[in-house]
Amino acid sequence: MLYYLFQYLEKVDFPGAGMFGYVSFRSLMAVILALLISVIWGGKFIDFLREKQITETQRDASIDPFNVNKKGVPTMGGIIIIISILIPCLLLGKLHNIYMILMLITTIWLGALGFLDDYIKVFKKDKEGLHGKFKIIGQIGLGLIVGLTLYLSPAVVIRENMEIQRAGEVVDVVHKNESVKSTKTTIPFFKNNNFDYADLVGFLGDKAQIAGWFLFVAITIFVVTAVSNGANLNDGMDGMAAGNSAIIGLTLGILAYVSSHVQYAEYLNIMYIPGTEELVIYISAFIGALIGFLWYNAFPAQIFMGDTGSLTIGGIIAVLAIIIHKELLIPVLCGVFLAENLSVILQVRYYKKGKRHGVIQRMFKRTPIHDHFRTTVAQLDPNCKYVFTKPKNVFHESKITVRFWIITIILAAITIITLKIR
Repeated sequence: MLYYLFQYLEKVDFPGAGMFGYVSFRSLMAVILALLISVIWGGKFIDFLREKQITETQRDASIDPFNVNKKGVPTMGGIIIIISILIPCLLLGKLHNIYMILMLITTIWLGALGFLDDYIKVFKKDKEGLHGKFKIIGQIGLGLIVGLTLYLSPAVVIRENMEIQRAGEVVDVVHKNESVKSTKTTIPFFKNNNFDYADLVGFLGDKAQIAGWFLFVAITIFVVTAVSNGANLNDGMDGMAAGNSAIIGLTLGILAYVSSHVQYAEYLNIMYIPGTEELVIYISAFIGALIGFLWYNAFPAQIFMGDTGSLTIGGIIAVLAIIIHKELLIPVLCGVFLAENLSVILQVRYYKKGKRHGVIQRMFKRTPIHDHFRTTVAQLDPNCKYVFTKPKNVFHESKITVRFWIITIILAAITIITLKIR
């Protein structure tokens, strides 16, 4: 809203109004505003939750070897994150931009889904919360909205790379002047780093391009569901999900910025995506909101984000990556989320396999994987067989959290490096 106001004021020569035309200025303003909202309003919101006794009822010291008791800590703190994202974006963003609209829809959609899950847990005293199938339906619904919008909207276009050769050697890379709709995406570690989903269904001939879009929508649904659930599983220790997501968000912000800048996109030989500069505004608010939330969520946590926050931030990361055609980088960038998902899947599969043969067995001491590192051997079922029982020395959750942050920083660096390593 302020963007449109100052755009008008610039026309009447109001001093300083032109600053709002710069992405860098609005991005910095978004970070600061989101940070202030989450820190200042967040404290008051925590007091309100305590007063209304909207607190965590399931976590206790029984699973923690250091006897860290988290019972009674306010939950549903994801509301702080969501509000701190929405306000700066509404004030500073271009609200007619299709990518900004999609990100706002993603935030509200998954925020509502997570809120419903937390509401059932807290107010209905049902520890299972919203049934898993309804969560999946909600995530699939968002994936359909995002995928179909990117397919149908005429504003969603890219400019492809074109190599200029002399004497058989590539001397320059420029972008074609024509903007086109495309099912291409970035594939890491390959010289020709654009991969077209339509190529997978090339046997369909003239219908391959349309089939490629259907495949793209299906992949969008899968990515949104997987990353959203991965972030949800990662939210098990103070500051864990918020810190990892802020690092991932910063990386996606860099990728969105270079994708929206003609010169940088040509230099890095990546597709130019007009309009994605508004994602930099959004991701700045996202990072500011998460850092501000860490003010209260760092150990010892004064509030938990709950599914209201974890489902939302996972979905935001997924949709951002899809919009800038970097979804195939997610296994690298979100490697921590991937490990959390895989640990749970392996644990369940291994347990069911043993159950069929009358054997009690588990792959890890406890899942998601971060809980494996704070579970002592003494806490294990003596009648159960375990594949991995090391390390024998358990770690405090603050150490585990920081180490997971460090791993995510390394993965983020590798993700950015893939722009040049081919």
